Amino acid sequence: MFGPVIGGSRPTGVSEGSLDFQLSDEQLHLKKTVREFAEREIAPNVMKWDEACEFPMATLKELGKLGLMGTIFAPEYNGAGMGYVEYVTAIDELSRVDGSVGIIVAAHTSLCSNHIYLVGSEAQKKAYVSKLATAEYIGAWGLTEPSSGSDAGSARMTAAKKRDGWVLNGTKTFCTNGHYADVLVVIAVTDRAAHTHGLSAFIVEKGTRGFRPGKKENKLGLRASDTAELIFEDCFIPKENLLGKEGDGFIDAMQVLDGGRISIAALSLGMAQGAYDAALKYSKERKQFGKAISDFQAIQWKLADMATEIDAARLLTMRAASMKDAGMKTTLESSMAKLYASEVAVKCANEGVQIHGGYGFIKDYPAEKFYRDVKLCTIGEGTSEIQRLVIARQLLKD
Repeated sequence: MFGPVIGGSRPTGVSEGSLDFQLSDEQLHLKKTVREFAEREIAPNVMKWDEACEFPMATLKELGKLGLMGTIFAPEYNGAGMGYVEYVTAIDELSRVDGSVGIIVAAHTSLCSNHIYLVGSEAQKKAYVSKLATAEYIGAWGLTEPSSGSDAGSARMTAAKKRDGWVLNGTKTFCTNGHYADVLVVIAVTDRAAHTHGLSAFIVEKGTRGFRPGKKENKLGLRASDTAELIFEDCFIPKENLLGKEGDGFIDAMQVLDGGRISIAALSLGMAQGAYDAALKYSKERKQFGKAISDFQAIQWKLADMATEIDAARLLTMRAASMKDAGMKTTLESSMAKLYASEVAVKCANEGVQIHGGYGFIKDYPAEKFYRDVKLCTIGEGTSEIQRLVIARQLLKD
């Protein structure tokens, strides 16, 4: 069902008293296969997609056939039955070639699909996760609003209860996959007086009357991924489209983000690795003063710092993924991984441009695109400032 890439074995996980930093043979096979797919199917199209802001739907469908759109879901819902270590590995390898593909898969999987998978009814999981996991459906997730970003609890979009359903009114913004999604999960206010305990989650299908995608954002980077506003005007949905318990939308969203931040760490990691790989290759080829610039200490130190910080980011990310697979709470570890990996990615992309010199500023070399793409990682799914707040709160708990 899932093609040659993914089997059904569970990840190694974390065992008390021991740490294993090596991928298993199956995980290494997954890594190799995703890398080969990305180099063969994605790399030749990266700049074409970027400059045309072209959503790579055909490639996503192929990823679905390989099982990579449902890595973390159980086989009974057409998922691959694997874990976050494998998921991080796949996002890392995709993003090493093109962060746009990485973020599309991440938003589809760990936000929309995973929200339904974690708190949905059996009927909802059968109806939606089963099709999302194979990319028959593309998913999007809406939390952010024009006036509600880091303060997610101040959402204004409303869901009014009717006899046999709900009526949604409001706008979501910065929704990855918004124009192309067949299924969306959105958070709306059902009880204004209850503040964060008055938010609920809902499933909305493409084509529902009263719902339409709005403006498509013209972005600095990750331009092949679609970022859109979602507009709801007296949008009626049946009562069975309430996702989870009424009033638990914010709580459930925070749980979803614990996993989502691991995926953004993986996205960051992949782009940092891609920027480093390009810089290393260029430094060996570029000659100045009669020798390769990699022979100069100034360049060597940049490469040494990049490689070291990428390795540290990878360890933080894999720790969070392994803990997730072991069923442990990862709020602290997910935020640490996301914070550090995203800021490392920005630094590595910056150094990559510097190593390329003038060629780093033109589109004939990959350094320029990594430089544009990585900045989103310090913003999406909680800014670096919010991550520090989350980390501090976890550290200061009694």
